[in-house]
Amino acid sequence: MYLSVGIHIAFHSTKTDKLLNILNLVYRKDLIMKKLVLFFLTFTSILVFAQDIPSEYVGSKKCKICHSKAEVGSQYSLWEAGPHAKSLETLKTDAAKAIAKKMGLKEAPENSDACLKCHVTGWGDASGYQLTVDPLDKRAVTTNETLASVGCESCHGAGSLYKSKKDMVAIADGSVKGETLGLVTIKAETCTVCHNAKSPTYKPFVFADRVKEIAHPAPGK
Repeated sequence: MYLSVGIHIAFHSTKTDKLLNILNLVYRKDLIMKKLVLFFLTFTSILVFAQDIPSEYVGSKKCKICHSKAEVGSQYSLWEAGPHAKSLETLKTDAAKAIAKKMGLKEAPENSDACLKCHVTGWGDASGYQLTVDPLDKRAVTTNETLASVGCESCHGAGSLYKSKKDMVAIADGSVKGETLGLVTIKAETCTVCHNAKSPTYKPFVFADRVKEIAHPAPGK
């Protein structure tokens, strides 16, 4: 009798262990699946959320953090030495004032909407360049100073959503599309928004030629 009960318990125990092992395996697989689903939903939500958030201008100094070293192309230094970095200053010259007078502008060119829309970054946008900012708000003053030119974001798009190194790496490896974060793909139309016949200083614009004058590619590209 004892032998019979022992065999029965051992047999029952073996079946229970197998069942528990199966249930544990199913649970673990189910847990992994839940985690994958949660990750997918979170990642998708972030992308959707990012697309719903309007990009804001952050200023070229934010770009300098990653784009100043020689090994990545010294893009910031190349821009800083080029004509775009001095675009607002050109509006303060006698030549610019003469053009403004000829155009019939009542205000100084560096204060005129007709000129500023193509001589600063983000003109007309709440996060873009402003004629006046609160002098006690040091952050606003600093940001506005870095928007006082045709900066990186004038061509590449407002950078608040793609400015981090993590996002730029994701864009570079193709796991995230730049346009979903506001990064603009440069083409002729990007430039002809300002370089067109409406400009009082317009010269024939050939994109392939002019883009070489301000080229600042990453090494190997």
